[in-house]
Amino acid sequence: MSDVVVISGAGPYADPWHPFADTSARLAAIVDSAGYAVHVREDVEPALADPGPCRLVVINIGNPSDPRPAEPIAAARAGLEGHLAAGGAVLGVHSSATSLTTMARWPAILGGRWVRGHSMHPAQSEASIRISAVDHPITHGLGDFTIFDERYSYLETKPDITVLGEHSHDGLRHPLIWCRQTDRSRIVYDGLGHDTRSYDCPAHVDLLRRAARWLLGDL
Repeated sequence: MSDVVVISGAGPYADPWHPFADTSARLAAIVDSAGYAVHVREDVEPALADPGPCRLVVINIGNPSDPRPAEPIAAARAGLEGHLAAGGAVLGVHSSATSLTTMARWPAILGGRWVRGHSMHPAQSEASIRISAVDHPITHGLGDFTIFDERYSYLETKPDITVLGEHSHDGLRHPLIWCRQTDRSRIVYDGLGHDTRSYDCPAHVDLLRRAARWLLGDL
């Protein structure tokens, strides 16, 4: 049994911009270094429909260029909701906020989404990530950090999220890292992670280890 399943963008969930195999391998290594057994899967829809007896599902996928058939999306939704109802946790990474557009419940589960024609990102560059002043176990004692990454902006967020990190663009602060918690489940979205350079940042790696521990109830 794996504690954590990383679902990596492949097939229709791959794209030319994100090296999912490489970033998923880095994510798996980070979670493994926190002391958890990790398994990477590339069969996106079957993995969502039946992630197996894991405690945390990490979703690192792109958005298919064509709408997916209704049946596998319905099965993926049922599997994901069943995982959460059973006390499981979810970590959504970067472009996962752009994906699963025909799964109506996905933005509510994740806590936000990319809105076509409204959301955008500045050119990938070195940027400052501001840690929120909220007192939360994931970010307690952490300071702001600089990272080379792609920063999603103007995301649509839900009112029940707790913003953990944000960046500035066009004179506005944009939520980029957040969490949400229900009676039975915990969810984190990390909008960083465009490519492996994101995981060369020690502060980002530390934040992800803390997020994994919190999601798994160990922080």
